[in-house]
Amino acid sequence: MSAVLDHPSHDHSHDHDHGHPHGWQRWLFATNHKDIGTMYLLFSFTMFILGGIMALVIRAELFQPGLQFVNPDLFNQLTTMHGLIMVFGAIMPAFVGFANWMIPLQIGASDMAFARMNNLSFWLLIPAAVMLASSFFMPGGAPSTGWTLYAPLTLQMGPSMDAGIFAMHIMGASSIMGSINIIVTILNMRAPGMTLMKMPLFAWTWLITAFLLIAVMPVLAGAITMTLTDRHFGTSFFNPAGGGDPVMYQHIFWFFGHPEVYIMILPAFGIVSAIIPAFARKRLFGYASMVYATASIAILSFIVWAHHMFTSGMPVTGQLFFMYATMLIAVPTGVKIFNWIATMWRGSMTFETPMLFAIGFIFVFTMGGFTGLILAMAPIDIQLHDTYYVVAHFHYVLVAGSLYAMFAGVYYWGPKWTGVMYSETRGKIHFWGSLIFFNVTFFPMHFLGLAGMPRRYADYPMQFADFNAIASVGAFGFGLMQVYFFFFVVVPMMRGKGEPAPAKPWEGAEGLEWEVPSPAPFHTFETPPKLNASATRVIG
Repeated sequence: MSAVLDHPSHDHSHDHDHGHPHGWQRWLFATNHKDIGTMYLLFSFTMFILGGIMALVIRAELFQPGLQFVNPDLFNQLTTMHGLIMVFGAIMPAFVGFANWMIPLQIGASDMAFARMNNLSFWLLIPAAVMLASSFFMPGGAPSTGWTLYAPLTLQMGPSMDAGIFAMHIMGASSIMGSINIIVTILNMRAPGMTLMKMPLFAWTWLITAFLLIAVMPVLAGAITMTLTDRHFGTSFFNPAGGGDPVMYQHIFWFFGHPEVYIMILPAFGIVSAIIPAFARKRLFGYASMVYATASIAILSFIVWAHHMFTSGMPVTGQLFFMYATMLIAVPTGVKIFNWIATMWRGSMTFETPMLFAIGFIFVFTMGGFTGLILAMAPIDIQLHDTYYVVAHFHYVLVAGSLYAMFAGVYYWGPKWTGVMYSETRGKIHFWGSLIFFNVTFFPMHFLGLAGMPRRYADYPMQFADFNAIASVGAFGFGLMQVYFFFFVVVPMMRGKGEPAPAKPWEGAEGLEWEVPSPAPFHTFETPPKLNASATRVIG
């Protein structure tokens, strides 16, 4: 079924990209959503490798008991910077890159609404990332507070703490500008005939995510600004010596932090919701319920923040409220998983790499969700708080969740971006290697946590040695698979080495993005496409 009646916007007069800058100017002054999306994706992969190297140093240190490579202070610096770089430098910019590339193509828009603001929101990330990464070389080293930046530790750090706060302010400004751009683009620039309930789910998940970002990034900015004034201007928001309350910081941070968790997973739901119908060759089961479930998750994410704080001395009434609210959020998440499985049920499925990553996502994300339910129960959480069980849980949700969905998206839309097909064999090697090594790395951490091994410790007693050794071996294998992915999948596609991709390389794929040639021309949809009246939905 074609979703478009006529699309004069990509006749061959536009295929040769006349009149746009070339060389370094094309990238520095980029206002084209495709170029900016590409830069976001390359930037985030660079940060992913940097954060990954820090993770491998951490795992090398934990390979056996005793101190091998780094002292405990540097270990904590690496732990903190690994978290900050992966969250703010890798996962969030990667999803903004997907949004830049795909949302205008999916809704039939010519570009993002505010093209120059789009350019600024990307280029702000570069000085912020440099400032964050360079904090290792400042007096006293990088912040060693944990990525949550808890007071009063933050009040005792050296000048790198101020650099980190400034970097996060800049990254927050970038996120807010990107979100405004996405909201205005989706609400104002859809093709004629594309109502909100006909949009692809990826556009829906990003619309909701963008509102979440605008709501919570200022909360983080407030918390770290209060930390800054405590450090330099004599205030005592979080300093107990002056009558401040460190637990107040935790409340403010997690009021940002829990919606932030969903900011990092909702776009992944959108990617998976595009891929599974394409390879099951069926419409997405329960489109409307998926939209409402996404909105429900976003709303509920604001009332569950203190489940991170069961051990901070909150009253039992508070513990009960946050426990039940956290269990409640499992309902719309379960609806999504049910809908994906129902979409696959009795579909004509094939298992190309994007589908493998999408199914892998459902498998590991569901496991991460179950351990989240376990941690939602206050009595159990009090035992498992700040142990490796928590580390296992959030890596199952974030690495196997967000990252697998991104890989699925790269394999699914990559032919549209580059004009060439990836090597299916190499893609499958990357998938199976990543899946196996990921589970070898993080599954043993559940047992370490249940046995009581605390996180963020550079050393540990002998009884934890075996599982730590297994996890470290798995981590190096997982890291190597991502290097393999870059050099043997991404680089050949960027160089155009491979079979030319047709406009619609996947038989079951639906949506406007498959109506333009591969690779997508520099300018698309200069004349808005007209949707068929019969097209009840453009995609799933």
